[in-house]
Amino acid sequence: MQTLNRFLIESSIHMPLYNIIQFIITPAKELSRKINIAGLEDILGEAEATNVQGEEQKKLDVYANDEFIKSLNECTHCAAMISEETEVIIPTQYPNAEYIVAFDPVDGSSNIDVNVSIGTIFSVFKRKSTSGPVTEDDCLQAGSNQLAAGYIIYGSSTILVMTTGQGVHSFTLEPHVGKFYLSDTNIKTPLDGNIYSLNEGNYIKFPEGVKKYLKYCQENDKETNRPYSSRYIGSMVADFHRNLKKGGIFIYPNTEKDPNGKLRILYECNPMSFLIEQAGGKASNGSQRMLEVVPTSIHQRTPIFVGSTNMVNKATSFMEQFGTKTS
Repeated sequence: MQTLNRFLIESSIHMPLYNIIQFIITPAKELSRKINIAGLEDILGEAEATNVQGEEQKKLDVYANDEFIKSLNECTHCAAMISEETEVIIPTQYPNAEYIVAFDPVDGSSNIDVNVSIGTIFSVFKRKSTSGPVTEDDCLQAGSNQLAAGYIIYGSSTILVMTTGQGVHSFTLEPHVGKFYLSDTNIKTPLDGNIYSLNEGNYIKFPEGVKKYLKYCQENDKETNRPYSSRYIGSMVADFHRNLKKGGIFIYPNTEKDPNGKLRILYECNPMSFLIEQAGGKASNGSQRMLEVVPTSIHQRTPIFVGSTNMVNKATSFMEQFGTKTS
């Protein structure tokens, strides 16, 4: 079996990027171990604090965020980090380094209390400036500038799915030896699928275009294999991972409550959009290619439609026809 390290070396990946990935997977391994014995560790439940988004933090959110910050602070190629859980840019001890890492330390953290799959999402890109402390302007880049992106899904096994712009590959953690081994290479997502993933409990708050698309998904039409199946886990990583392999679409639209959408561009949508495009799929905010969107703040939110190309095209055609306004 080929280890992640050997795969990256043989892929002739740029050495700084290789090192950054090592400093990302190190805390991910420890996080995987903690999750597997969560009932025996004090990482379940509320942290009695809120993050920058005003969302209640779980103990696991706080623990994971601290561990990734601690690890990446030691990486000589990482100048700064931005995290979904932290309000401001986090400088490292190497302010003149070239690269920035954005991450969501625990995606779907509320699921750990009921033993459902969760994940970590990350993105690596080069700063705009050449030296000195990283500024917000350094971070506000289109997703097309990402050099690497990926996620770790903590489920029945711990799997790293990543891209450095040379296709999408997955690696499975062998916990007894503490190494990731190549388990799937050059992953291609189907152009079509029969799964749609979104929280239908918010249907009444959805834009008219999303409502019309859902009705389309639920219609009986043998020629297009409809009706489609509704599958929603409540963890973007888990829903995305299933759809990546099987074909499908993940939707998190704007609503009355969240008129600009809820998921963050830099920590969730950009990494997943980079991955899906490398796998032959598509990602959109409903009207524009997701990777072309230039954020104006580090915690900016967005609607997202991501998955199989034909399904995303169909969904966004409904958005164009019926609009994005919520009723």
